[in-house]
Amino acid sequence: MCQVEFFGMNLHAVYFILGCLFTVFVLGFAGAPLLLWTGAVAALMYGLGASTACWIAFGIFAVVFNIRPIRAYLVSSLVMKLFKVLEFVPTISETERTAIEAGAVWVEGELFSGKPNFTRMMKESYPELTTEEKAFMNGPVNELCAMIDDWRIWQDREIPKNVWDFIKKQKLFGMIIPKEYGGLGFSALCNSEVVKKVSARSLPVGITVMVPNSLGPAELLIHYGTQAQKDRYLRKLAIGEEVPCFALTEPGAGSDAGSIQATGELFKDASGKLMVKLNWEKRWITLAAVSTVLGLAVKLKDPQNLLGKGEDLGITCLLIPSNSPGVQLGRRHDPLGVPFYNCPTRGKDVIAPAEESIIGGLEGAGQGWKMLMECLGAGRGISLPAQGTGGTQLCALIGSAHAAVRKQFGVAIGKFEGIEEPLARMAGNAYLLEASRRYTCGAIDSGIKPPVVTAIAKFNSTEIGRETVNDCMDILGGAGISRGPRNVIANGYIATPIGITVEGANILTRTLIIFGQGALRAHPFAFKEVQSLEDNNLMGFDHAFWGHVGHVVRNLFRSVGLSLTRGRLACAPAGAGPTAVYFKKLAWASASFAIMADVAMGALGGKLKQAEKLTGRFADILSWMYLGSAVLRRWQAEGCRKEDLPFVHYCLETALFNIQQAFDGIFSNFRAPGLTWVFRILISPWSRMNRISSAPGDERVHTVASLIQTPGAQRSRVCEGLYMPTDTNTEQQARLEEALLAVKAAEDTDRKVKKAVREKQLPKIKGAKLYDEALKKGVITQAEFEMIAKSEKLRWNVIQVDEFTLEEYASRK
Repeated sequence: MCQVEFFGMNLHAVYFILGCLFTVFVLGFAGAPLLLWTGAVAALMYGLGASTACWIAFGIFAVVFNIRPIRAYLVSSLVMKLFKVLEFVPTISETERTAIEAGAVWVEGELFSGKPNFTRMMKESYPELTTEEKAFMNGPVNELCAMIDDWRIWQDREIPKNVWDFIKKQKLFGMIIPKEYGGLGFSALCNSEVVKKVSARSLPVGITVMVPNSLGPAELLIHYGTQAQKDRYLRKLAIGEEVPCFALTEPGAGSDAGSIQATGELFKDASGKLMVKLNWEKRWITLAAVSTVLGLAVKLKDPQNLLGKGEDLGITCLLIPSNSPGVQLGRRHDPLGVPFYNCPTRGKDVIAPAEESIIGGLEGAGQGWKMLMECLGAGRGISLPAQGTGGTQLCALIGSAHAAVRKQFGVAIGKFEGIEEPLARMAGNAYLLEASRRYTCGAIDSGIKPPVVTAIAKFNSTEIGRETVNDCMDILGGAGISRGPRNVIANGYIATPIGITVEGANILTRTLIIFGQGALRAHPFAFKEVQSLEDNNLMGFDHAFWGHVGHVVRNLFRSVGLSLTRGRLACAPAGAGPTAVYFKKLAWASASFAIMADVAMGALGGKLKQAEKLTGRFADILSWMYLGSAVLRRWQAEGCRKEDLPFVHYCLETALFNIQQAFDGIFSNFRAPGLTWVFRILISPWSRMNRISSAPGDERVHTVASLIQTPGAQRSRVCEGLYMPTDTNTEQQARLEEALLAVKAAEDTDRKVKKAVREKQLPKIKGAKLYDEALKKGVITQAEFEMIAKSEKLRWNVIQVDEFTLEEYASRK
């Protein structure tokens, strides 16, 4: 009987080998437990007719590695010792540990896993405002926006008294304060909506409203204050009778808030009451000069051990009346000329009662760092993402209207391909940031404080906002650089760097929080390994270490399998429809990210913290996976509108392209002994050939740019939540919208006239004379003539820029 051979092997042997390889791949891709691997190896040995000696050796290994106590004692204990000798894991200070442990892991844990559960992620909250909150937005908030004259505020360098009074009367300083204390008790989403709308109208007013509802006395009191402290302050804070600020940053402590030098010292006064003596020098403190109550972070000492906790109690948060003897206020910084209160404050031997002043009472002594990390973990996801989103939406609105109305060479500049690119970026960014803002607020309103996700939201909203305002300035050109009441964008352009620097400077937020903190916090096993090593917990280390090994094996197989099939092996949630491909590519990105993060941690160990170029690229991948997921969540939450798909496609293609660029940077620059050549020769070329995605193509860019220039419900949704003024006599934004509607309505008539010129029915003349001639020769009707004449009049008016007499210009502040 004839034997079929393949490369000298019996065909049955070939099938057996292929079957084994397939089984190995399936087990690895699925992340099978060790017991299944053991069974698979046993089956392979049986098929190969293994000897008795092989079975004995296999049995020993199977027993050792499948029975945890034996494995821990014989193997894991040796690994623990090796890790300690080689200093394989980073040393974590107490302040770093507190920051890492603050808050909770949310969907970033899924993205870090290498096998994200998108079904779960798409069920996470994407909240809506309550009826009460909507009424507040449409009532008092719109009324406040109508009162604001941002140009006047910048000229006078102060917010008018009537605006201050209205803010206090409507309890805009008390949005986060519970109703039982006289506040509004609004959700994080509503807080964000208010900040977005008001900031897009006037950044100084937006900041003034934002700060009391962000990290500060009210937030700290709600979560950590004693009942007496809540009763004393919250009602007055809610109605603006008390104006708060919070003093954290110092000359030597900006993003590194743990390095503060402000001090507090406990002592007993003559009557035996426990007091605290405070000394500080703070700067960049919003509202300090007009505050009545000063929140303060200091390093508290107890030299006499009065609390029985030792001498160094650590960072502590206190509330001090601003009129206390020794408190120095009344001076201001000038943050790029933006007229909001940003101030220094100093205190010299300020004496205050300890129990009343320390937030949380004496129990709160030394707990300040934990309080700050937990509150910042939530706050980063609300205020600055709201400002970045509002500014981006405003740029998309103003830039698209200007591009559709402004003509050069007889054509609206929005039709030029060079203008279409920034238009599409602005529109895509507006859709994307709104998705991220709502998705992140959903987590916070669900009681989750995910510090890594909120850092992603803060960093990317401010950076994308910076990119967007630059794009808008490029489109506006001379209209963008000419300051005056007609220029809606210039003040935001000037103020853009401010958001980049606060609540953690963006450069450090990207490297130290998004990935530096995320690599430990969001990784399913890394932080558990570190904790177990520090606690000498052998069984805990055994569980974490071997779980980590299985995690690496699974993601290695997933990364290879998904790369070879371009994500097709991944699953998309039910009902994904036209977005299924993006779920699969994000799963591919997640698997590759997870295995590369483990390689980096394994190769560099404790040195990874210093490799900030590398960690920054990992942070970009994690950021764009989250932003892409937020866009997919928005599309599903809003009913999978088919008309919004161009924006979804644009955003996801952009996200995946940015992920690919970050991978390129990792593969090209990875430095580790024994591994560099692997990346240079094997992985980097493959990655460059097998790209996750390219940038949005020209047709996609054209579609999105056209949509954002077209008046209607879709354009309004992209810029939803902004205040829309209607007075065309005083408001440039209203004039632009009026001109846009008129120009679009007259487009068919304009095309008819241009066709007549090409066919030589009309002479090649420009301006009003051309339309007069078209009417005379019957090319257009009287109604069409009036429509296009109106559009040209509005067009001409709206492209004008502000001008001043020499005396007016010289008198400007």
